Amino acid sequence: MSVLHEGPEPPRHHGPVRAPQSLAGGILLIALAALALWLTRDLDQGTLNAMGPAMLPRWLAIGVGLSGIALLVLSFMKDGDPLERWSLRGPVFVIGAIVAFALTIRPFSFGSFATPGLGLLFAGPLAIILGGYATNEARLRDLVLLALSLTPFCMVLFGDLLNLPIPVFPQALTGLFPADWSQKAVLRATAGIMAAAAVILFLTTRNRRPAPVDVADHSGRI
Repeated sequence: MSVLHEGPEPPRHHGPVRAPQSLAGGILLIALAALALWLTRDLDQGTLNAMGPAMLPRWLAIGVGLSGIALLVLSFMKDGDPLERWSLRGPVFVIGAIVAFALTIRPFSFGSFATPGLGLLFAGPLAIILGGYATNEARLRDLVLLALSLTPFCMVLFGDLLNLPIPVFPQALTGLFPADWSQKAVLRATAGIMAAAAVILFLTTRNRRPAPVDVADHSGRI
């Protein structure tokens, strides 16, 4: 008499690696952390009372690296999923968002090609919207709401509270405000306008039904 087993069969692993996905993810995170530490090697870290430009990215890189090491260790200790085929859409849009942020937050020139420094005011929403399209379920309304909410938070956090030397807005923007306003006053007013725009957009579009998302499996598997 034969016995039927329902459900998927447990993954079979050859060799010491029990979770190939965790192994690949751990190696990638460690590589990203090493790259970030190398790129910030010449920046001043500062102290908790006077944070330098390298404080946040350096410690964030250390956290990412420790997470990668944990994944690497677990890949030899705990069973996990094998490597599968993956789409280029995610990496292309995420890398594109990072490049767009780097090219627009500060003035950039390469030969005859040059971009103006738009600051976090424009570079932040641009990166958020581009990075959001890494998934095919992205909706422009949701991405715009996220950009209008997250960007002013980052502006106040980095430019006002932490006093980090991060370009927040183009210098030409200061001409739109009273001449006796300080740079921080302009920053706070700009962040408030963006936050108010996010609230107005949410209230005026909340009753609209989003387009249905196709969640059917088109891979041909049963």
